[in-house]
Amino acid sequence: MLEGGVSLDEQVKALKEELRHAQKMSALGELVSTTTHEFNNVLTTIINYAKLGLRNKDTASRDKALDRILGAALRAEKITNSVLGMARSRGSDRAPTDLAKLVEQTLVLMEREMRKYRVQVESQLEPSPQAYVCGNQIQQVLLNLMTNARQAMSQGGRILIRIAPDPAAGTVDLMVRDTGQGIPSDKLPHIFDRFYTTKQGPDASGTGGTGVGLSMCREIIEQHQGKIRVESTVGVGTAFTLKLPVAKQEQHSSTPVAKLGIPTAESVSPAR
Repeated sequence: MLEGGVSLDEQVKALKEELRHAQKMSALGELVSTTTHEFNNVLTTIINYAKLGLRNKDTASRDKALDRILGAALRAEKITNSVLGMARSRGSDRAPTDLAKLVEQTLVLMEREMRKYRVQVESQLEPSPQAYVCGNQIQQVLLNLMTNARQAMSQGGRILIRIAPDPAAGTVDLMVRDTGQGIPSDKLPHIFDRFYTTKQGPDASGTGGTGVGLSMCREIIEQHQGKIRVESTVGVGTAFTLKLPVAKQEQHSSTPVAKLGIPTAESVSPAR
């Protein structure tokens, strides 16, 4: 028992919660910066076409201006809804979640950054049952994996996001694959270790590695009784697969996610 009657386990638990919250705020801060630029672009489009509509009195020009303004406004609505969804505190409750919709919202948030760094994103979303997860936490993991993938492709590249059911395992699988530099085989077993990083420092975006992201991702997935697997080949790329439990029909009410536990070795399946 430590000072103040707080046990060591309780302190460790509290520190983990603080770390997870800090990471969420850091991710949100980066997204706010990214989406602010995108929102300015949307506003510029609206302003320019509004001026065009005011200058031109003919119906064709005004209809064109109104169409572009409407398109930009709908884009702005998508951006704000996605950011609000990320920012909204949804606690640690699990519920049946449509992973395809989660991916769609996340891609809205990441679109500008991917375009800026010449990264093409392709989605393969097979018909799948809902996953029984805390959507907010899974979105944090997805954002982390996509950011890592983008940073692994300094000259641009391609990210594939795939959702597919695995009936035999009773899971819905969410994969993020990149065409980046890959992870050397001697480093692969350590990538989920806390404070371990393969990044050498800030990239062109000013973002470096803390070594915390992937370890927290694994803890989040294991809270959901799921698994995270990685396959990587140097010079070819890396693929992370999240194996998440399928929502059963009786799981209509939300259930708290299990407390953070110690990661297990079986969560990692390195490429052979």
